[in-house]
Amino acid sequence: MKVIVAVIQPPKLSAVRESLAKIEVLRMTVCDAQGFGRQGGRSGIFRAGEHPTLLLRKVVLEIVVNDDFLDRALDAIIYAARTGPKGTIGDGKIFVLPAGEAIQIDNGHRGPGAV
Repeated sequence: MKVIVAVIQPPKLSAVRESLAKIEVLRMTVCDAQGFGRQGGRSGIFRAGEHPTLLLRKVVLEIVVNDDFLDRALDAIIYAARTGPKGTIGDGKIFVLPAGEAIQIDNGHRGPGAV
């Protein structure tokens, strides 16, 4: 089992959810976040003055998948979250972490069947 943590642009959330649904990855946690990477934030005009906006809005998806779904899920996220054919800075990042255990709280099932 693996945990996929995908940081994407908020307008891409629906496309990523639909892309994952096509490969039957239907469970995820979605969190609003703020941050910046290589783009370093933006400037905005507020009350007739220009002020830097250091943190940009992002969406973080946390998805646990069994090992046989990992490559398909990663491809689906990359395809749907990318802006344009080659992507642009700020499209996001994906991190893959090992998941040691999964347990369903309601019935106590453990392991890959609990995902």
